Amino acid sequence: MLPDRCSIKEKGRQCVNPPEFVISIASEKDEYMVGVTCNKHRQTIHQKLGELQKEGSVPQGQIKFEILKPIGTDCIKSDPDELIQLKSVRDML
Repeated sequence: MLPDRCSIKEKGRQCVNPPEFVISIASEKDEYMVGVTCNKHRQTIHQKLGELQKEGSVPQGQIKFEILKPIGTDCIKSDPDELIQLKSVRDML
């Protein structure tokens, strides 16, 4: 399960936008999921992760953004309203 909102906080308040990307850091041996972000905060989190890599707070490696894709199966029931919201976000890209 993923969070239903972007991982960024602005001025102490959680971003209300739905996630559009899974953020990960791919090193030589492993890939670490860091969080999720909306398109609005994609550049902000990329810069912050770069700074944290320079400090040694997070692993070195390529910062990757993978587009979230909604799915539905017999085991995973999805709310049609959520799929519409995710579809419209995907179409904006």
